Parts: sequence; C-alpha cells; structure tokens
Amino acid sequence: MAEEHAALVAEQFDDQLQQYQTATLGMWIFLATEILFFGGLFAAYTIYRYQYLPAFEIGSHHLSVLWGGTNTAVLICSSLTMAMAVRCAQLGKKKPLIAFLFVTLIFGFLFLLIKFGEEWRHEYLEGLAPGVNFTYHGPHAVHVELFMFFYFFMTGLHALHMIVGCGIMITLIILASRNYFQEKFNAVEIAGLYWHFVDIVWIFLYPLLYLIGGRFPH
Repeated sequence: MAEEHAALVAEQFDDQLQQYQTATLGMWIFLATEILFFGGLFAAYTIYRYQYLPAFEIGSHHLSVLWGGTNTAVLICSSLTMAMAVRCAQLGKKKPLIAFLFVTLIFGFLFLLIKFGEEWRHEYLEGLAPGVNFTYHGPHAVHVELFMFFYFFMTGLHALHMIVGCGIMITLIILASRNYFQEKFNAVEIAGLYWHFVDIVWIFLYPLLYLIGGRFPH
C-alpha cells in the first residue's frame, strides 16, 4: 500500500490532498493571468467601440449571427460533455470517460471547422480581412477595418486556445486508455477548468462582436 501511495503522490507533496489542492490552485492562477490578458483586449475593444459605435455596428452586421450562434451552442454542449468526463474520471469509469472526452474533442474540432472553414473564409472572400484583403469602401471604412481587426485578433486568439484544448483532449484520451486516471483524476478536472474558461470567453465574445446595433427586429 505504501508503494502504491508513493506512486500516486509526487515526492514534493505530503499526501494526495496537498497534491490535488496545489495542482488546482496552479490552474486557477494560470486562468487568472489569462483573464488579465483577455481583459486588456476587452478593455481596448470597449474604448474603441464607444468612440466609433456606428462603424462597429456596420462591421458587426457583416458577421454571421447564425454561424456565431451555432458555435456558441457547440461550445455549450462541449462544456456539458467535459463536465460529464470529469465526473466519470472521479468515479473511475474508464469507457464513459473516454467517450465523453472524445465527444468533447469532436465539438472542439467542429467549432474550429466552422470558425476557419466557414466564417473566416467567407469574410476573407468578402474583402473584410484587415491588412490582408480589406476592400470595403463604404461609410466609416477606416473604423470598420478597426472593428474587423478586433474581430480577427480576438476570435483568432480564442481559436488558438481551442486548438490547445483539443490537444489536451487528445492527450487525456490516450492517458485514459492506459488507465492513467484510475486514481489520478485531478488532471481531468484541471483540463476541465481550462476548457470551461475557453468556453466562457466565447460567451462574452459572441454578443460583443456579433450582436451590435439591433441585429434582430423588436
């Protein structure tokens, strides 16, 4: 039993509880730095949106509410499957754990496919990619381009986090297939915190970018 306990607890920790709490605290600190990073972007976006609201409304109206809403639903569903994966890890259920991790991964790939394959491709072809292919010459063109810069940068940064998240899901699936989480389920919980954070960021991005200026009739 002592050997099994040693295998589960790294040498720098006294017991499993301390190891669990340290790993969880570390992830929360990391997420706090991510909040600061995204917070700076949101602050800059808010300032320029206040100054150039008509241009930001025009830019927003060029985005697809349908595809943005679809991706929102995809990420909400992925948060559910991720939460189920965490619960399965806690209960030591290997097959359901792998299944929920796999479904979460599929949702992540679907989000990226819609974002890059449909939205970004369409916006590039429409001449709305700032600095690359921006051909819009309507009202407030300069500031519409500024909005599109915020759109591509913020959604691109979010997509980068999604790519990292998908890589984490693949790693977890491989480890779960090797019974790594039979007693070490904390890694799945920590990955879940990261995944939920990325989803929450999108929950803010969607209305801020896609729903400006009364997109829907009253």
